[in-house]
Amino acid sequence: MFWKSHRKFNASTFADYIHARLSFFLKATLVLGSVSMFWQGQYQSAVEILVILAITMLPILLGQRFSVRIPHGFETLAVVFVFMSLFLGEVYSYYTRYWWWDLILHSGSAFLLGILGFLLVFVLNEKEDVDLDLNPNFIALFAFMFAMGIGAIWEIFEFSMDQLFGLNMQKSGLVDTMWDLIVDAIGALIISFLGWGYIKTREVDSFLERWIKEFMDNNPQMFEKKNSDQ
Repeated sequence: MFWKSHRKFNASTFADYIHARLSFFLKATLVLGSVSMFWQGQYQSAVEILVILAITMLPILLGQRFSVRIPHGFETLAVVFVFMSLFLGEVYSYYTRYWWWDLILHSGSAFLLGILGFLLVFVLNEKEDVDLDLNPNFIALFAFMFAMGIGAIWEIFEFSMDQLFGLNMQKSGLVDTMWDLIVDAIGALIISFLGWGYIKTREVDSFLERWIKEFMDNNPQMFEKKNSDQ
């Protein structure tokens, strides 16, 4: 049991416990959902759910493949996002049942992509063997544009699927696309601002700054050359 663990109990270990249990619950729900769909003869939905389950495993698999330890909070957020967008959104039609579902998911994707874009350029900027010396303004701008670029590519994908296969991924067409991009911009702007604040002050005040610090602490091999010269 967690409470009988020999590790010293603190906020960090409790958060790890919550993240692990939440991730397990969502993945178990996907397995049960696939079995239920298969039992009802909805084989396509059953396969789709299994594909969704495989996608939720990507953060762990990629982390092991590249020897990178991903913050538990980011990993859990990614799993929750996939669960809400693909499982609830597509399989159970939450996009059509609730008008605000798409906006929430685009907000989540903007946060995730903004964090990913920020970490990519931040790690490169911190490594001594990579000839980069970027100021905080550019790093924040890169994170914002990275999230917006992926968001725009996704809208092109939705439009292509609708035109080629007669789907309805864009829902209300141009209005849906523009609101998605606006929400993407708001989420990406928030992440960029938080990341900019962390680089300027190196203080841990927000969830993003805690994730950055945790990422650096868990992956010292990415920053050891930089640190060794300081």
